Amino acid sequence: MAAASTYKLSATRLNRLFLAGELSAVEITESVLQRIKTVEPKVTAFLTITAERALERAKKLDSRRRAGDTELGALAGVPVAIKDNLCTDGVPTTCASQILKGYVPPYDATVVERLHGSGALIVGKTNMDEFAMGSSGENSSFGVTRNPWDPNRVPGGSSSGSAAAVAAEEVPISLGSDTGGSVRQPAALCGVVGLKPTYGYVSRYGLVAFASSLDQIGPFARDVEDCARLFSVIAGPDRRDSTNAGRTPPAIKFGGEPSLKGVKLGVPREYFAAGIDSEVKARLDEAIRQLQALGASVAECSLPHTEHALAAYYIIAPAEASANLARFDGVKYGHRTSGASGLLEMYGKSRAEGFGPEVKRRIMIGTYALSSGYYDAYYKKAQQVRTLVMRDFEAAFAQFDALVTPTSPIPAWGLGEKTEDPLTMYLADVCTIPINLAGVPALSVPCGFAGGLPVGMQLIGKHFDDHKLLQYAWAYEKVTNHAAARPALEGGL
Repeated sequence: MAAASTYKLSATRLNRLFLAGELSAVEITESVLQRIKTVEPKVTAFLTITAERALERAKKLDSRRRAGDTELGALAGVPVAIKDNLCTDGVPTTCASQILKGYVPPYDATVVERLHGSGALIVGKTNMDEFAMGSSGENSSFGVTRNPWDPNRVPGGSSSGSAAAVAAEEVPISLGSDTGGSVRQPAALCGVVGLKPTYGYVSRYGLVAFASSLDQIGPFARDVEDCARLFSVIAGPDRRDSTNAGRTPPAIKFGGEPSLKGVKLGVPREYFAAGIDSEVKARLDEAIRQLQALGASVAECSLPHTEHALAAYYIIAPAEASANLARFDGVKYGHRTSGASGLLEMYGKSRAEGFGPEVKRRIMIGTYALSSGYYDAYYKKAQQVRTLVMRDFEAAFAQFDALVTPTSPIPAWGLGEKTEDPLTMYLADVCTIPINLAGVPALSVPCGFAGGLPVGMQLIGKHFDDHKLLQYAWAYEKVTNHAAARPALEGGL
């Protein structure tokens, strides 16, 4: 394959070709940067492109390989994009918010350090819903990312740019964050693979916090093997994160005949209730039959408190956001208003000017839920519901190895279609939110199309069974052709 077309290749293959000396890191990086230049006007997945930095690192990587270095890493020579809520030393980190416009962190997030250590080449920071608050990618202060399958539709959110960049073949892999579905939902809507790891498996050090008990960094890829490779690089112990579980994931090996023989899968009836698109349900029914053909046993089950999960989440997450975002006050960094007559006025005006409508909405909800006289009625009650949701999953996993659900109840919707009705927008995460409340892992893998738009199947596992979910998804992927599908972008394929 010509070096100019290397952007089409998987991360796994790029790494192998680079280590074998068949492609240079500079050739790979130049191909990806050209691809970004070609399709970015149509997709707008990036907020910052770090071309010079990436090429400089690529040159150093090529020099190390020529010198015979055998410790170049599992992602050596592989371009990657990262969501703009991950701190990057010397590169702006804005969270797609005016309040952090121009902010440049003095350190790297742990996952960024691990990418550098693995030989990955970071080519840019991706667009997102402001402070990761959104389900569509339309809440960014710096423009809307578009779905590569249909530029008039949303890519999902909040990791909109990271999902779209992978789907549009701008990068083979990327990182996002998932608080209530923000990796899995855009992965489903853009037709790529996305993993929300077990809470605590991946360090949150250097991730700008939205809701600290829910946030988890996760990988995007065009196939399961690449997703597993990126997950293996970023996961593991980190003393700088007090919520880190201190566990290293087991080695994930793929190969042999795809089989799910002996695997017990549950299908929660609550996830197939009213509101699911008929074509989405049809694709899930087909996927479940395929899982059975691979040898899995499948039975219906119940997660009875699912109907309360959405309401609990939209108290817990805003409450934590209200506390976490209090630090953005215009004093030490970020946007500061001009012309304020006093400290309190400066606080108020800076935040009013810096935060967008959705962020303000959630701060107000969260502050109210935590206020005197309402804490027990709202926040405490929501945490009690969270416990019931967790127990539902524990009961289900006493019978099953994993659960199968839709990732999103509907395919990608039109730009602007839901922006006037926040409640309708929130319902788009109804299949993903319970997983964050429980802290368990879940993965979205493409399972077909509905009206020409991608559909995702969600596999949910026990705590720290991330590697098993990836193996189940790999078996499914190998007997279907969904991973090979690519959007037809102008000037692209």
